[in-house]
Amino acid sequence: MKENITSVPIWQKLTLTIEEASEYSHIGVNRLRDLLYTPGCPFAFYISETRALIKRRAFEEYIQSRESL
Repeated sequence: MKENITSVPIWQKLTLTIEEASEYSHIGVNRLRDLLYTPGCPFAFYISETRALIKRRAFEEYIQSRESL
């Protein structure tokens, strides 16, 4: 018996994994990791010392602010 698994579209999620954010933004996984673990990162949501998620809205705002430079 198959379960109905409802997946939430990326643009509706509150937080993204590094892989989802990479796919969403076309920024490399390694670059995102570097940004996430930079002190004061505005879009980092830390689960533990070794696990972080990306706050989607803050990430979008960060990208938009960098485009205007």
